[in-house]
Amino acid sequence: MKYIRVKSILCVVVAASFLYAEAQTPQVGVQEANPDSLETTQKETVQVAFRKVNQNDLLGGVSFVNVEELMKKNYNTYSLTDMQGYVGGWNGSSLWAMDSYLVLVDGVPRDADNVMPSEIAQISFLKGASAVVLYGSRAAKGVIYITTKRGKVGGTSIDVRGNTGFHVPVSYPNYLGSAEYMTLYNEARANDGLDPTYTEKDIYNHASGSNPYRYPDLNLYSSDYLKKAYNESDVTAEISGGSEKARFYTNINLYNVGSLLKYGEADKDRVTRFSVRGNIDVSLGQYVKSYVNANATFYDGRAASGDFWGAASTLRPNRLSPLIPVDYLMPNDENSWTMVKNSNNLIDGKYLLGGTQLDQTNALAGLYASGVNTFTSRQYQFDMGVEIDLSSVLKGLSFQTKFAVDYATTYNKYYSNSYATYEPKWANVNGKDVIISLTKYGEDKKDGVQYVSGSWNRQTIAFSGQFNYNTKIADAHNLSAMLIAAGYQQGESGVYHKTSNVNLGLQVDYDYLNKYYVSFGSALVHSARLPENNRNAFSPSLTLGWRLGKENFLADSSIVDELMLTASGSILHTDLDIADYYMYQSTFNQSDGAWWGWADGNQSHATESKRGMNNDLSFIKRKEFSVGLRGALWKKLISFDASFFANTMEGMLVQPSTIYPSYFKSYWPESTLIPYVNYNNSSRTGFDLALNFEKKIGNVNANLGMTGTYYTNKHTRVDELYADEYRYHKGRPTDGIWGLRTDGFYRDEADIAASPSSSLGEVKPGDIKYIDQNGDNVIDEKDEVYLGERYGWQGAPFTMGINLTLKWKNLTFFALGTGYFGASAMKNSDYYWVYGDKKYSEVVRNRWTPETAETATYPRLTTLSNTHNFRNSDFWMYKTNRFNLAKIQVTYDLPSFLFRGSFVRSLSVYAYASNLLTISKEREILDLNTGSAPQNRFYNLGFKIGF
Repeated sequence: MKYIRVKSILCVVVAASFLYAEAQTPQVGVQEANPDSLETTQKETVQVAFRKVNQNDLLGGVSFVNVEELMKKNYNTYSLTDMQGYVGGWNGSSLWAMDSYLVLVDGVPRDADNVMPSEIAQISFLKGASAVVLYGSRAAKGVIYITTKRGKVGGTSIDVRGNTGFHVPVSYPNYLGSAEYMTLYNEARANDGLDPTYTEKDIYNHASGSNPYRYPDLNLYSSDYLKKAYNESDVTAEISGGSEKARFYTNINLYNVGSLLKYGEADKDRVTRFSVRGNIDVSLGQYVKSYVNANATFYDGRAASGDFWGAASTLRPNRLSPLIPVDYLMPNDENSWTMVKNSNNLIDGKYLLGGTQLDQTNALAGLYASGVNTFTSRQYQFDMGVEIDLSSVLKGLSFQTKFAVDYATTYNKYYSNSYATYEPKWANVNGKDVIISLTKYGEDKKDGVQYVSGSWNRQTIAFSGQFNYNTKIADAHNLSAMLIAAGYQQGESGVYHKTSNVNLGLQVDYDYLNKYYVSFGSALVHSARLPENNRNAFSPSLTLGWRLGKENFLADSSIVDELMLTASGSILHTDLDIADYYMYQSTFNQSDGAWWGWADGNQSHATESKRGMNNDLSFIKRKEFSVGLRGALWKKLISFDASFFANTMEGMLVQPSTIYPSYFKSYWPESTLIPYVNYNNSSRTGFDLALNFEKKIGNVNANLGMTGTYYTNKHTRVDELYADEYRYHKGRPTDGIWGLRTDGFYRDEADIAASPSSSLGEVKPGDIKYIDQNGDNVIDEKDEVYLGERYGWQGAPFTMGINLTLKWKNLTFFALGTGYFGASAMKNSDYYWVYGDKKYSEVVRNRWTPETAETATYPRLTTLSNTHNFRNSDFWMYKTNRFNLAKIQVTYDLPSFLFRGSFVRSLSVYAYASNLLTISKEREILDLNTGSAPQNRFYNLGFKIGF
């Protein structure tokens, strides 16, 4: 019934769009409508919390992008692609270094990837605490507000855009071939004091390539398995128009992307997306305006069963041959030919699926025979609102309300087919390799049963109501106020408690002559995650603004065109980092308690305490002070927007062992009486900057934009107690990298004997040598230190962007670059941490041996589990500093005189390339994906035609 209702609503909205297109008479000069303030013009206003404000009156902590204009020169298919290249404060991962953010689409909590850029008018980045206070607890770490397009007064306009392009892999992992792998594996065995696994003859045969089916040298990144490129295409139709009384906007989009794989059923892998959006604004008389928005998105994907990329990173090159050619079979081997005849999976009429006793099923065989998985996702979104002019009651008074219902569901359908694999027994007969017998593993079976897995759904209900008051006193004093009640609830399958956010908000704004500003925002927030006595809290925020550009001492300045200084202080209460409900209550558990018993032998589980009670548990607080400076210089040659921020997160929840007696906790049996307490604190300090240079040089209009965001963070209070000062996290970055300091490799047994002993595992010459920090002559976890670098969990410490637009007549050139600096990472994937029976990558070529002891850059090889070498240390650390040439696009708008007298209004063609280049000392590492599909460059051709 839910599907039927939402589909019916969508059909009504879209149908109404076309009806309005036919019925309404165009009228010029009417301002655009929008869902929150139906009387303002989007080009002059910026969406902030529950209202739109004039761009010149923004009081800091807010940045925005006009996506509708941006798309004319930079086409994208994801709403937040490279937005850090246009605004400060957003680094691609976080807003002002907070670790999460809330996405609102037309004021409703929704996913950013479910709205296409072609549907978007504007994106607002609400960074500061003062900008998000009205949204309550769940928005306390920032909001990204996406505003979709709306109909404009005028005749019906139709714009159709089409794109097609190809993804080309940037790089592939470089794994060793069979012969080299076998040679080095033997070396690793020797290092472990074990006999070699492979004979010289085995290695020679695999190296010769004479029979890849008998002596495989498997390279899953070769053209046997992968295409050189794969296609992505999309087409979008936008229809809009209307009059004063009714306006409409419709967006219909179809998107399809293929697969890089060309092996088995994976050659047909694809993802298709189809979406329809309809937005309608209606004036119901003089005092009432309303809007209705509806959107439906359908995702359908197809993928062959089997983890190809996982196999590509783990399947050793000599392990098996994925296909067995039947023409190698002895003609008189009736048993084997019977197997061929009875097989349901004779590939291309000449190959059986290969396997071994150890690999009776494998990902490569699965891509041919284990079936296909189809992915289905449906998202339905509906919201509507009403604005009532109450000026007949009180001049300047109005009321707005909004209601939204969204439903999303995903599931997978598949057939679980079993299949047989075959292991050949080879021999050389008369100088030729032949298969003298086959061993069969498993059976070919298709039970015809379609299974459903991964079923998930989510429902969102949102509501808000607000009274707005605006007045002007003596043509000098501007006063506005909002009283808001808002909330939303999201229920998710498999999650017992729904995610809820409910609050009352009060906003009061005053300015004198648009020169001196005072803005007070506040929210009364509520959270059911806390004890009943602590479920409500008051969050205040005060912002002051001074438009210096209007002062007499700058009014006639030839340099300063506009200058605005703001300062803000806020205290927000949030439950975002309160992970679950009832964390204030004590809990006891018997199901996994320690065993105990009486003398009669009966055993029972002990009832154990898992945490104590704390009825004083309360909200976590975001305390923030920020300063903003925005302006324009030299007749708008340069415009800038800069912010400084300093904030703390206080009262993070922990079970603090340092403030309770040690007997409150036992390690065996594992039990604790310690409750969750508001204890840990952290801080962030930073700045962001956006600069824009605009100048006409001859016949060329040039625009250069630059952005930067920098932040530091640190623990200011931590539940910790150590004997050594260097182990304390307090005062260190919250995303600091901790590990062992290294001192080269152990040279020989004498070096090992003269060095501190390792509790991390057995060591031999060629293993990594660590520094004993505390001088106890033992290497262990107590020797781990802060390594002086940061992971950049909330984004790189410094993120920058640069965008360039050059427009000459009808030709537009656009380029975008983004940079990320100050973070580091660990080379800790299986590509770098190679031991045991793992696949060998190129990094092991520089391994330590007695002969390479002076030049080695990698530890000795081992076939055992090495817990000594493969752990966090500065040996594996690398910097992730990089600059990306993210995008280049060239657009040509055909001259309008070509279309005079025709039904065509405009035509543009464009070509672009994205992810073109990475400039970095560690480029090879940063461009590399292992265990997953590779990174890609994308080359696209597109057009946009208007009717």
